[in-house]
Amino acid sequence: MKLGAFSISLAVKDIKASRAFYEALGFKPLGGDVAQNWLILHNNGTTIGLFQGMFDRNTLTFNPGWDDTAQPLKDFTDIRDLQKALKAAGITPVLEADEAGSGPAHFVINDPDGNPVLFDQHV
Repeated sequence: MKLGAFSISLAVKDIKASRAFYEALGFKPLGGDVAQNWLILHNNGTTIGLFQGMFDRNTLTFNPGWDDTAQPLKDFTDIRDLQKALKAAGITPVLEADEAGSGPAHFVINDPDGNPVLFDQHV
């Protein structure tokens, strides 16, 4: 099962302060829009997302179809196939993707401790 690029999506209180903090650690912007309260940062193979007012909790994120610099992959497991496999394994999504669709979609599961895991396909 190919889950795609991994990042942590941080629920931040002040996106500008968080950006300055992570840039001081060497992270560089990879995508996003501070004016829309979200920003993706990258440092040497590590990707984090800063999201102000979008998530209640920090969230583990997988992006099927992307490498770790948000470049499209030719070969990947479609998000609907991931969701079907997880459901077959007894994991119930808390937010489901439309399995009849194609292209971009997302779904969310919770791990045994209640931590959200977002699968977010952009291709």
